[in-house]
Parts: sequence; structure tokens; C-alpha cells
Amino acid sequence: MKLTHCRSLILAVLLLAIPVLATAQSVDDITPIPAEVKKARRGHVTIDGDAQIVFDKQFANQAAYLKEMLVGQTGLKLKSQESSQTISKAPHNIRLLYDAKAIDRDEMYTLVVAGKDVTIRAKDTGGMVYGIQTLLQLFPLKPVQEVKVPDVEIRDYPRFAYRGMHLDVVRHMFPLDFIKKYIDYLAFHKMNTFHWHLTDDQGWRIEIESYPKLNSIGSWRDSTLIGHFKAAPARYDTTRYGGFYTKDEVREVIRYAAMRGINIIPEIDIPGHSRATIAAYSELSTRPDSTWSVATTWGMYNRHNNVLQPNPATFKFLKTVFQEVAELFPSEYFHLGGDETSKLWWKADPVSQKFIKDHNLKDEKGLQTYFVEQVAGYLAEKGKKVIGWHEILEGDLSTSTLIMNWGGEKEGIAAAKRGHQVIMSPGRPLYFDHYQSKDPNDSLAIHGYNPLDAVYNFEPVPDTLRKLNLDHYIIGAQGNLWTEYIGSTAKVEYMVFPRMTALSEVLWSPREKRDFADFKRRLKTAIIPRYTFWKAHYFPNYEQWTAEKEALK
Repeated sequence: MKLTHCRSLILAVLLLAIPVLATAQSVDDITPIPAEVKKARRGHVTIDGDAQIVFDKQFANQAAYLKEMLVGQTGLKLKSQESSQTISKAPHNIRLLYDAKAIDRDEMYTLVVAGKDVTIRAKDTGGMVYGIQTLLQLFPLKPVQEVKVPDVEIRDYPRFAYRGMHLDVVRHMFPLDFIKKYIDYLAFHKMNTFHWHLTDDQGWRIEIESYPKLNSIGSWRDSTLIGHFKAAPARYDTTRYGGFYTKDEVREVIRYAAMRGINIIPEIDIPGHSRATIAAYSELSTRPDSTWSVATTWGMYNRHNNVLQPNPATFKFLKTVFQEVAELFPSEYFHLGGDETSKLWWKADPVSQKFIKDHNLKDEKGLQTYFVEQVAGYLAEKGKKVIGWHEILEGDLSTSTLIMNWGGEKEGIAAAKRGHQVIMSPGRPLYFDHYQSKDPNDSLAIHGYNPLDAVYNFEPVPDTLRKLNLDHYIIGAQGNLWTEYIGSTAKVEYMVFPRMTALSEVLWSPREKRDFADFKRRLKTAIIPRYTFWKAHYFPNYEQWTAEKEALK
């Protein structure tokens, strides 16, 4: 080989290894769509290794977060310093500024690229995090030496105050690192709430010091159903399954989420869905003389006894446990479930019937309401308010309780008419554990069909409430992921992506800006490459399977 040719080959290899210069990603690809964008005709700010992050002290944690994210995404290692300090000169800056005057809404931010600087203004943690997420979408997903960010002005804020995603860690549990990754997914999508479903019939997933058998017994089941719970005959594995998150691990997750503007709402499900509880403490059941086991199957409603008995031991248990968990979580709200409470077992239980009579309760629905209001009182002592699934409205209930509606428009409208704030979380289309295709070879799901277009076209506010001027009772919506048939982190991702991305635009962006064709363009251009960058799994056949096509059949 000639020497000159050898040198050329070596040079080519070296050039491939060096981070390249890059133009920023297009403002037109930002997801969810910002409220207002003004693009300049020309001009840009160059961000390279000499640029620095300058931050007001309120956003020190977010400056550290941005610094970490830029290194991971682009390899750029920027210095940072607080704005009150003497600022060393840099050719360009990314400024994170507190501004309660220009920012006139909660969770709002402005992002301005002009002159020498990129400037994000906000008045709260959420607003700053969302501004950072938008900025990160303007940077490439590869190592670079510098990025030329085009001049632009963005003024952005959410349509709904509550933007949530749920994760059931009871039916299947996931490592702490993945819980953090899930929170990162929420932050990117400008979600602000992580609903952590921690207890159910199939196990307790949080450390409880006051009642230790909840963990030594209630956190473990002897086997797990194989296949669908409606299949006959039912089949089970022989593997003991379980575990729980320690209080230190929970605190770690809370700190991680807080830096990213994510509020965590815990759920302890009562007075039904309590099989793991009564397996640990049989005196809390309607058959205290029986020996119970943690549930090994799904679909317990009206099929297996899983309700609490209204007795002194039960109410002492509820007060102690709920207050112990409430001390861990800074969230204003606490979710107590309240759904699918079978009345059969109370009707057959003399103690429950006597309690209903002695407390002048109308019936078993009144008993369910009694449980909810008792726990709401225990939580109020810790400064907490209550969220429950819409079934808690089967009796008379204080309007201070926030309703999470997993039913249809009818249930949401009924709750709003009664003066309750409502989070819309209907099974159709916001249960992401439902099928996203009708391919018989697709991965097993619980039931139903919620393709991507159904999620994107979902409107949280029913027209009926608009006409009655009651639309303000709908404070947002949430996607739910129950994990009966989701045993791995890869399948969690497969089931939520790209449906979580679609929901994020429903909840964040102005309704009039939503455009499904453009959303699919951005999905291909910018979002699926980001899934790939995250090494996240996703459902690829979202264009093949649609609600619209099914409706035409």
C-alpha cells in the first residue's frame, strides 16, 4: 500500500471517531407541540464546550440535571455557575432564570434563543424542567463538538393541570432503576404525575414497619397465573414471586422525581383488592378464622373474597398504615383505590351487617363510603387529600375527594355534576395494558383495543360539561398500565410507546393545534429516534392498526 494512501485511510478513520459539528433539530419537531412559537428568519446561538450554564439559585438542581442530560445526549460537558456569583466570561450561555413577572401561569416557561444566549425563564420547577426538555429536543442525539441552535422564541404552558401516568408494580414488580427510567420518560413528555400502584390482591410492594407481616407474608405469592385468567383450565407456574421497595428506596425515587418536576401519588387499595392484606392479618377479613393466601390469579372481583371487615382492628390498621405511608410522600394527594369492592362478602358477614345497622348506613355501598371517609380523615391529619376510583361515588361522598374516572364519559359527567374535580382515565382508550393491535400473534394483553389514533383523538372534556359550563371540573387525564400480563421492563415500554407520546400532546398542547398526520410525521422524524437512543422498546405497527380502520369494517 502506498504511504499516501495509508495516511489518507488513517485520517478517514480518525475523522469518523471525532464528534462532528451539528445543526440543531427542527423546532417543528418539538413534541408535545408548544403553545406559541416564533421563528426568526436567520441567526443562531452556538453551544460548544466553551459555553456555560448560568442559573438562578432556585434552579440549581435543574442546572445539574441539564448538565447531565447534555453530556449523555451530545457529549458536551458545560461548566455551570450560579448567576449571583461573579460570572466568568463565556462566548455563549444557557441561562436558567427565575421570573415570576413574565411567567404568569403555573408550569409555564419561555425559551428564547437570541444574541449570545439561550434563555429559559420559569417560576417553578415544572416550568424549568419543561423548558429544558424542549431545549434538549433542539440538540442532536449524537456526540458533537458544537450545535448551532436557530434563533426562536417559545412561550409554552400546559392545557391541563394534571398530566399523569400510572404503573402497577404489584402484579409484576420492576427494578428501582427502571422506576427512575419511567420517571424520565414522564419528564420528557411533560407529564407531572406518577401514580404508583403499590398494593393489591397479589402483593404489598412498600415497606411497612408497623405491620411487618405485610412484607414477610403479604409481599410474596406462591405462584403466578400463566396465560389469560379467563382461559380454562387455568395454569400456574411454581415460582415464589414478590418483593417490596424499602422506605429508603422510596425516598430515593421521590428525590429523583422532584428534581424532574414529577409528583408521586402512592396508592394503597382499600377496602377491596385487599387479599394480600388479609393473607398477612386474617383478623382484618370477613372470615378471621380462615387462613388466606396472597392471590395468584387476576380478575378477583366477585370471584374471591378480598374485602376488609369493619372492625376495630381493621380501622386501627388503616389509620396506622396510611399515616405511616403518608409520612413518606410529600404529595398533597393520596390514592386509596376504592374500586371493585365486592359487596357479596359483606352481605354474607354478620359482623359487617351489624356494623351497617349500628352506624345507620343504608347498605353495603354506604359501608364502602364509610371506609373511604374514615381513611380520608386519617390522611387529613397528615395534611393529605384523597383520590379514589369513580366507584367511591356509589355512596354519598364529600366533594373534597378527587375522582379518578376509569369509566366512560357518563361517569365523568356524573362526578362533575356532583361537584368533584375529575381526572379522566377511561379504560377506552387510556388503559395502555389493552391491545394496540388485533394481531393474534401480538403479545398477550388483558382485553380491549386501544390503538394510537384512539389515544391521540381522545378529548378529556365531554361536550356535555362544556355546555353546562362545568368543564373546569376536568383537571386532566392519566394513562394507566396494569401489569397482569406485563412481566418485563421491555414489555412496559412496548405497551406505553408510542401511546404515552400521543397522550402527552392531548394533555399539554392547545386542542386546536393537534394534528394526527403531523404527529405521525414528528413521531418518525424525531420521537422514534429518541426511543432508539433510550434503547427503549416500542410498538412499531401503529399505522397498520387504527380505530378508524376498524370503524370502517
